[in-house]
Amino acid sequence: MNKVILVGNLTKDPELATTNSGVSVCRFVLAVGRRYQNADGERETDFINIVVWRGQAENCHKYLKKGSKCGVVGVLQTRSYDAQDGSKRYITEVIADEVEFLNTKASGDSADYKESNTKRADVADLEPVDDDSLPF
Repeated sequence: MNKVILVGNLTKDPELATTNSGVSVCRFVLAVGRRYQNADGERETDFINIVVWRGQAENCHKYLKKGSKCGVVGVLQTRSYDAQDGSKRYITEVIADEVEFLNTKASGDSADYKESNTKRADVADLEPVDDDSLPF
C-alpha cells in the first residue's frame, strides 16, 4: 500500500507549468513539522515536494501562496535521472490525489475573493424566519 497524508505550509508560491500535450502541472514544497522534538528540544521540519495535475493544479496555483496551510493526500513516488556530471540523481515526491486548502487567502490578494467576502452577512444582521411560511 502506498498512501501519504500530510498537513503543512507552502515554503514558496506554487509553480504552474503545462506539458507538451497541454496538461497542467503544479509543483510546490510543503514544510511539515515532525511530531517529536530533537535532542535540543526543537521540532524539526521536513520539506516535501508535491506534484498536482490537471484542474486541481490550476486551483492550487490560483488559491495557494507562500505560507498557505494545506492538507495533501497522495502517493509517494521516486524517480531518477542522470545529471550533467554523470552522476545519478534521485527525486522523491508526493503525487497528490487530493489537496485541501486549510486557510484562505488574505484580504487584498484577489478581487474575486474580496467580492465574495463582502457579500456575506453577519449573523447578527439576519432576520428570523417565520416557520409557518416554510414550504416543508
